[in-house]
Amino acid sequence: MIRRRQHPDATQATTRLEAFTDGVFAIAATLLVLDLTTHALGEVDSDAQLWAALGGMWELFLNFGVSFIVLCLLWMTHVQQFESIARVDAVMTWLNNGRLLFVVLVPFTTGVATEYSEYYAGRMLMPITFFLAILFSWLQWRWAVHHRSDLMPDLPEQDVRTLDRGSLSAVILATSVVVLSPWLGSAAFLMFTLDSLLTRALRTGSAGAGTTTG
Repeated sequence: MIRRRQHPDATQATTRLEAFTDGVFAIAATLLVLDLTTHALGEVDSDAQLWAALGGMWELFLNFGVSFIVLCLLWMTHVQQFESIARVDAVMTWLNNGRLLFVVLVPFTTGVATEYSEYYAGRMLMPITFFLAILFSWLQWRWAVHHRSDLMPDLPEQDVRTLDRGSLSAVILATSVVVLSPWLGSAAFLMFTLDSLLTRALRTGSAGAGTTTG
């Protein structure tokens, strides 16, 4: 029996895409620890030397923690978006693959940030990687909003606006991190602590603009 070819604009359930995405995030987060496990502590003959050796790994621990937390934030955004997205099409799938391309690069760029932090490229690679992952996440959401009738038919307009501002906030903060990283290094990622405040401000501004237009 010949299998009937699907229409190019056909959509499909999100189950397999979500499972694949969850797996990639989990693997990337797990691989982050490899830099810790492969780091040589050197010769240790006492508790004091062990504590000193561990203290010397502070930058490694910092970058590990930053990357793990931002990966978790990216994954939480993915989960939140797919609570609303009912179906996906080919473009959505490839945009998701684009996001995952940069997610799997996070362990590598984290190691580079630690080992080559004295160089400009070493400080920039990790924030740029996260920026591109967040950008693809935002583009994926914008595509879903643009094709809302097919991909999110049951989502109220108010919820669309709320999630839209949250996605935009992440892009703005990721851009700020890239700009500040040459001077602040990994500390620039502290900008993400402003996410809730910026999201609230964007929602307030959007509401005000809507009232004025009305």
